[in-house]
Amino acid sequence: MGLAGLVFEHVFRVIFGRPVYAAVFLVINGLILLAGERFRSRGSLAAEEQIAAEREYALDGVGWAHARSYPGEARYAAGEARRAASRGDLRLEEMGNAVESDERLSRMGYGQAVIIGSAQVLALLAGLSRDGVTMVAGMARGLSREDSARFAFLLATPVILAAGVLKIPDLMGPLGNGIHGQVVVGSALSGVGAYVSVKYLVRYFQTRTLTPFGIYCIIAGLAGIAYLYLVR
Repeated sequence: MGLAGLVFEHVFRVIFGRPVYAAVFLVINGLILLAGERFRSRGSLAAEEQIAAEREYALDGVGWAHARSYPGEARYAAGEARRAASRGDLRLEEMGNAVESDERLSRMGYGQAVIIGSAQVLALLAGLSRDGVTMVAGMARGLSREDSARFAFLLATPVILAAGVLKIPDLMGPLGNGIHGQVVVGSALSGVGAYVSVKYLVRYFQTRTLTPFGIYCIIAGLAGIAYLYLVR
């Protein structure tokens, strides 16, 4: 994704930089999300069922030891997550679930990771969601919805960071004159917003689908097209 962005970012920005293209691709993004949910692979559905079954398992570490061959640390965290869930401790539950998800993702082969990660290239088209298309690719390759979301967010972090670093010289030069304070404040607020959003969405996708996001994208995209062609 990073290499593709360096090579093709300017081309895509010039060719598809018009607002109407963004609106059209937003509709396409919605269709991709809906199709990803409608035609989920059997492997993804099976992974979802397995995770749900394991989380219904015994709350002690012994039950989890029989449920899966986690390493000691991961098995302990999984047991703690279940005990935390029984107490209503969301923070510990989330930490345990994250360890479980990372353990599952660590068993994914490099080829699989490259295939799923390559879906991020589509985000060069304005209107297509980087995380959305990566999640759909992950589900198509047999990941659960929860693991697909976590992997998509993990993949996006270094790419977004690198893109920000590349823009620093522009901001430090003439293009950034008079807006340095606004950039710092905006960057800080964006970081906080991203953290809160990811924290919420990772938990959301444990039990819910991409369908509402797909419907929203289609409606917003069609509204944008109508506005651009009929109102303006």
